Amino acid sequence: MNPIKKVVIAGGGTAGWMAAAVMAKTLGKKIEVVLVESDDIPTVGVGEATIPPLTTFHNILDIDEREFMATVNGTFKLGISFENWREKGHKYIHSFGYAGKDCWACSFVHFWLAGKARGIDYPYADYCAELLAAYEGKFAIAPNARMNYAYHMDAGLYAKYLREFSEKLGAKRQEGKIEKVNLDESSGNIQSLTLQSGKVIDGDFFIDCTGFRALLIEQSLHAGFEDWSHWLPCDSALAVQTPKVSDPLPYTRSIAHDAGWQWRIPLQSRVGNGMVYSSRFWSDEQAQEVLMANLEGEPLTQPKKIKFRTGTRRKHWHKNCLALGLASGFLEPLESTSIHLVQKSLVRFIQLFPSMGINASDVDEFNRQTKIDVERIRDFIILHYKVTNRTDTEFWRYCKNMQIPDTLQQKIDLFSDSAKVFKVNNELFGEESWIQVMMGQGVEPKSYHGFADVMSDQELNDFLASIRQSKSTMVSKLPTHQQFIDHYCQSKDAHNSAQ
Repeated sequence: MNPIKKVVIAGGGTAGWMAAAVMAKTLGKKIEVVLVESDDIPTVGVGEATIPPLTTFHNILDIDEREFMATVNGTFKLGISFENWREKGHKYIHSFGYAGKDCWACSFVHFWLAGKARGIDYPYADYCAELLAAYEGKFAIAPNARMNYAYHMDAGLYAKYLREFSEKLGAKRQEGKIEKVNLDESSGNIQSLTLQSGKVIDGDFFIDCTGFRALLIEQSLHAGFEDWSHWLPCDSALAVQTPKVSDPLPYTRSIAHDAGWQWRIPLQSRVGNGMVYSSRFWSDEQAQEVLMANLEGEPLTQPKKIKFRTGTRRKHWHKNCLALGLASGFLEPLESTSIHLVQKSLVRFIQLFPSMGINASDVDEFNRQTKIDVERIRDFIILHYKVTNRTDTEFWRYCKNMQIPDTLQQKIDLFSDSAKVFKVNNELFGEESWIQVMMGQGVEPKSYHGFADVMSDQELNDFLASIRQSKSTMVSKLPTHQQFIDHYCQSKDAHNSAQ
């Protein structure tokens, strides 16, 4: 039961500097925070899309949004556009919004289905401000137009921003490559890190942000890995940057191809592009050829190749080490959850922080909650591959016919039978996300809740019409996404390119 007085973070990048920022902000007056990284080790640096909980994380840190967005070349994100996923030529948007008005007995989708059954057939998007705004390319942050949103940002600039933020709060950076992880012979805990220079960095607790190498949590402590590649067969990615050729859309684009999918993430002065694919069904050359043929504008960089294996550590907190980011496992970036998982683990770690020494009960509770989080996100990502009408390639036939986790099958069956979705504990994706993606992928409920039939035809028509009208009026008053960025948080690069 040794008190934690010094936390050593191994590795920088987004995960490392997020850890340094939150540790320095919340506990910096009581503990020493040291981050070890080497300028010679590049970060993956392609995690450029986020989801709404990051705004809460920034509130914890008291980060000024306008300054942050201008610094990281950021744009706003209302959701993700899924193109060619259900079938070629089909598009839907999974937005961060909530459609209509729920009641205690059932969610709004039941009233929407009841309306369709009675001939009141309007798109689901008409009842959700975020969906409407995304389709119309509009955005604003205003008291009378509150919307759920996230960010697109330059991951390298974000890490740099958090480094400056952390160092102002007292976090210290130690340059150097880690040569050896030294363990205590009696406890098996990590005692110190030896750098190539010979310098030894000791600590009471260590956070592993060494990426796919997982130098501490796996190579030294052997926490174990649970492989999910049979459910998520993509194992490779290519990333490339292109210039801005049009005003940025307020959403990420995910475009399905024959053996994977392509991302397009608009920043203020450039666009992040990439291809996630399965090497079982596509060679690297095939993937690169398709990616380069589907870019808008000439590439600014050479394609960067990334190899990965989907899955998770069996223990995210093991002995006196916590794994974050790629060191903790990998779920492909289809729903932009990588940064969120770093954030969630950090918040949970602060809540269970072992100030007076590590307790097994704290470690077990952390790992239990994290396991639930990761498995539920895993199920949500598998959903996009499993529920599809596509059978045009071997890859899509594999995905359509593969066995899936029982937890996901139960959710699909429940929604398919009765349009019901229930959120389990604190899982990330709520009812509305499951509804939008299931319907977008082609799941048509066979029935809906009888409570939605209590209204008369006229009452239901008036109820639905009032929601459509209020959402339409709200969105009609919004500026374009580009107009809002120019007013609110224009970056230096974007300003210079506009001159």
